[in-house]
Amino acid sequence: MPPPSESLPACATATMAGDVCEVIVAGTWQITERRPAWASVLGAGKPKRVVLRGGNLERWDSALLLFLLEVQQWSREAGAGCDIDALPEKIRALLTQMMASHESSVPFDRTESFLTTVGVATADTLQKTREILHFVGECVIAAIRLARSPRKFRWTDCVHEMQQCGAMALPIVSLVSLLVGVSLAYTGALVLRQYGGDIYIADLIGLAMVREMGAVMTGVVLAGRTGAAFAATLGNMKANEEIDALETLGIPAVQFLVLPRILALGVMMPFLVLYANALGILGGLLVGYGLLSIPPTAFWAEMLTIVDLSDVASGVIRAIAFGLIIGLAGCLRGLQAERSAVGVGRAATSAVVTAILLMIVADAILAVLFNALGI
Repeated sequence: MPPPSESLPACATATMAGDVCEVIVAGTWQITERRPAWASVLGAGKPKRVVLRGGNLERWDSALLLFLLEVQQWSREAGAGCDIDALPEKIRALLTQMMASHESSVPFDRTESFLTTVGVATADTLQKTREILHFVGECVIAAIRLARSPRKFRWTDCVHEMQQCGAMALPIVSLVSLLVGVSLAYTGALVLRQYGGDIYIADLIGLAMVREMGAVMTGVVLAGRTGAAFAATLGNMKANEEIDALETLGIPAVQFLVLPRILALGVMMPFLVLYANALGILGGLLVGYGLLSIPPTAFWAEMLTIVDLSDVASGVIRAIAFGLIIGLAGCLRGLQAERSAVGVGRAATSAVVTAILLMIVADAILAVLFNALGI
């Protein structure tokens, strides 16, 4: 037995049990010393699954990671499964990063059963749901603190964000809303002209824009414009360790950075939707006058026979919900971003996808709710 001051050399022991090969790594793994090769450890065995375990690891560096990477690459090429759950958590994290940087065209391991895949996907979904709910809870607590002590809120930042997500978004919202109204009018005219109901194009445009299309299209535009900007800004601050500095000084990032953005978007979204509704109706009016020879006064009078304040209110409620969802998604993905330029880009993309997905879900829920309430 070696004395306590002497380090054990790097060793890897492979034990075959049927089609499963259990590999135990132990000793001192240093890049300057000799390390076992996977081919010599495996020998002539051809397992269908390799299980990696950590033994008495005294010291290790990238030499151990290179050996484990060699095992994983062999498993992928041979079509065998590779289980690293028994390794220490730090080794698993570093090995995952190394595998991501050594991706190849070799097919991924597909030996996992269907139930295992479903279980892993379900666990991942539940974890992401808990993160979203936790973030929403933090925002609610910050909003309660704002209501109790509004003097501590940074109103200057909120007004600045209102300008960025409100006034600065008018050009793109104007263009999209006007063209959506024109497209809806042309599509409706194809059907209504066959039955001599040209005048009902006003009802179609009015209801579609006020209840659905105005809020949905404005939400999609702001998700790609403002939501991605929120995620990129907060992700860049996290990469530069600015958020860590705020937390060190005892300043909550949610109250200092997130709440002004969410509040600004929640306030400005209804005004943008009302503006989008007006331009969408204007686009339909122009098509009705130019294509169907409907006078603007007749178009307006017919539209008022079916559009009332309840329709406008439903669109405004959707707008508020969509604004809060976009702000939450953008800030959440920004705070979850990795500390790199690639992580910031992924956070911006994820913010747009998350916001649009949640908006569609919220729109469906609100549609069912409004129908039940008779709105």
